[in-house]
Amino acid sequence: MMTRSEKGNRPEQGRLFNPFLRDMIDRNHPMVRLADSIDWSNFEEALAPSFCDGNGRPSIPVRMMVGMHYLKHMADVSDEDVLAGWLENPYWQYFTGGLHFEHELPFDSSSMTHWRRRIRQEGAEEMLAESIRTGLKTKLIRKSDLERVNVDTTVQEKHIRHPTDARLYHRSIETLVRVAEEAGVELRQTYKRVAKRSMLKIGGYSKARQMKRLKRETRHLKTLAGRVLRDFTRKASEGVRDQHEKLLVRIGKILSQQRHDKNKVYSVHAPEVECIAKGKVHKQYEFGVKAGLVTTSRSNWIVGAKTYPGNPYDGHTLGDALTQVVAISGMEPKMACCDLGYRGHGYEGPCDVQIVNRYRRQIDKTLRRYWKRRSAIEPVIGHVKTDCGGNRNQLKGSDGDMLNILFAAAAFNMRKLMRGFALFLRELFFTPFCCPSETKHATIYRVA
Repeated sequence: MMTRSEKGNRPEQGRLFNPFLRDMIDRNHPMVRLADSIDWSNFEEALAPSFCDGNGRPSIPVRMMVGMHYLKHMADVSDEDVLAGWLENPYWQYFTGGLHFEHELPFDSSSMTHWRRRIRQEGAEEMLAESIRTGLKTKLIRKSDLERVNVDTTVQEKHIRHPTDARLYHRSIETLVRVAEEAGVELRQTYKRVAKRSMLKIGGYSKARQMKRLKRETRHLKTLAGRVLRDFTRKASEGVRDQHEKLLVRIGKILSQQRHDKNKVYSVHAPEVECIAKGKVHKQYEFGVKAGLVTTSRSNWIVGAKTYPGNPYDGHTLGDALTQVVAISGMEPKMACCDLGYRGHGYEGPCDVQIVNRYRRQIDKTLRRYWKRRSAIEPVIGHVKTDCGGNRNQLKGSDGDMLNILFAAAAFNMRKLMRGFALFLRELFFTPFCCPSETKHATIYRVA
């Protein structure tokens, strides 16, 4: 267990030969204005149940860990890279609560993994909720914007190799050999060199469209994986077998599953991965988990993000999505616009659910305008996946899937807040030197 650190609550104390960060940086920088607008004390209260009152060493300051995760997904980098960037960027250090410019890393990258495991879904939802509260406080978000929302689902892909049979067999061999070496089990033969050569052959046969030879090498890899599995099961002690029982069952299922089986295994290290078809021409199948996003209809702020294991029907996720919106934003939306995939949703709540179809001339002009805004959620999904780490998720397990989509949604809102501050300052100081079109664009964004 860890006690909550009081370092961030202590009074500021200067150093003789080291000036304060606030005296080194531009106070009008968008990141500085964003850091000053966030109420960091809310995280101290919300995450208090994750820490012990009086047992264990003090934790890393909550503001630093929350800020690091904001920066990680705003820049779409890894844990190691965000620490390296923090060491070089004084604005990042100020954003995470630093008083002086530091020349050493504050903690190891593994601490971010342990912290994510500690805060769970509730802590990540608090980070998303704080981005909404900051927007309302700075008047970049209007309360009226939260009354009408758009709802849609996408696929959050997992960071795995494309699960062909050959790759699954090859990865099974590699995993079993590694586990045997760690457990001290001496295998009769590892087949590492032979399996690697077979994978090279399979790549060449696939490129040349020599399918009979490709299938032959795939069967050979399957035979080798079965040999290694049986040899490991025979020679490993009962304790080692019990320790790796789930892995052995998973690899056995990989070797026995057929093309049209249900609940197939698509990854050795990530068994929660599902095969989802969304009807895309360029990508027929995606491997990950279904994720739902809820955005404001007018200004495209994300007010809800959640994963749905098991690939449920889109309409059946609507109730959970709207419930999360109330918990995060504190307001019950009056209208939710959805696409045709939400037909037969069965939602029975106060929110007016509009299923946007192709027959729009029969409705009034105001409602037609909100129907047209339903498609505005599509580019938001694209930006979340490409700019904020919402795609190719590297966090472990189903909990990692949920945390990643929430962090990505919070980072999207934070990037939007920074752009709002930047455009506001640009309009405030440089309006006489801007062309009319640029000034109009800045004004529209500030209002949104």
